[in-house]
Amino acid sequence: MNFIEVIILGIIQGLTEFLPISSSGHLEIGKALFGNETIGQESLFLTLVLHFGTALSTMVVFKNEIIEILKGLFQLKWNDDMRFSLKIIISMIPAALVGLFLQDQIEALFSQNLILVGTMLLITSIFLFLADRATHTEKKVSYSNAFVLGVVQAVAILPGISRSGSTIASAVLLGIDRQKAARFSFLMVLPLIFGSMAKTLIDMQGVPENTNMLQLILGFTAAFFSGILACRWMIVLVKKSQLKYFSYYCLIVGFSTIVYGFF
Repeated sequence: MNFIEVIILGIIQGLTEFLPISSSGHLEIGKALFGNETIGQESLFLTLVLHFGTALSTMVVFKNEIIEILKGLFQLKWNDDMRFSLKIIISMIPAALVGLFLQDQIEALFSQNLILVGTMLLITSIFLFLADRATHTEKKVSYSNAFVLGVVQAVAILPGISRSGSTIASAVLLGIDRQKAARFSFLMVLPLIFGSMAKTLIDMQGVPENTNMLQLILGFTAAFFSGILACRWMIVLVKKSQLKYFSYYCLIVGFSTIVYGFF
């Protein structure tokens, strides 16, 4: 894989992490089209580095919210920030359990299984279409909602299921305000990304052999800056109820990917 291909994958990750069209699915499609032969841990490590770039872009976009949450936690008072933090922790539990006990099975999925990716994209398409037709409300995220969204986020580890798309769509279908749904969706993934990065490095006992650090830096940088743009854009799109267009996109790409995977 050359530098240009890594930069393109970084841009794909940055855009698709926040747009509801599955970043992991598009990364696997991109790797397949580029003829990338890295499999298993190497492929998963590249994916994690790119996800790390978009995690930092999330922190940039939501820096004020994150600072307020941290202030509330350090005050050790039962306030809105403390309650919001507890909901984030609750949402982490399902995906954390999946990551701890199903790591090998997850790695096996990141091997350019295009038929699986295409099928999951079709599921994402259905979720987005239903959410776009949901009634607007001003409901906040409850503790039970947080756990349900955590389960959805755990399922979204599958390449082709959009994490942001599935969690935002599920939140909207649960009756949660669209802007609050997007905010919670983008913030709930941060601890998991950092935790997953740390666990992967420990399991691998460091960076995999033959890793090109310059390529990783370029991919990370591309994911970071494109992620900032996509995150801000997605918040506007969710508020305007324009998820159906991404539903159509996932439908087309899903069917195309399945056909490509067969032939």
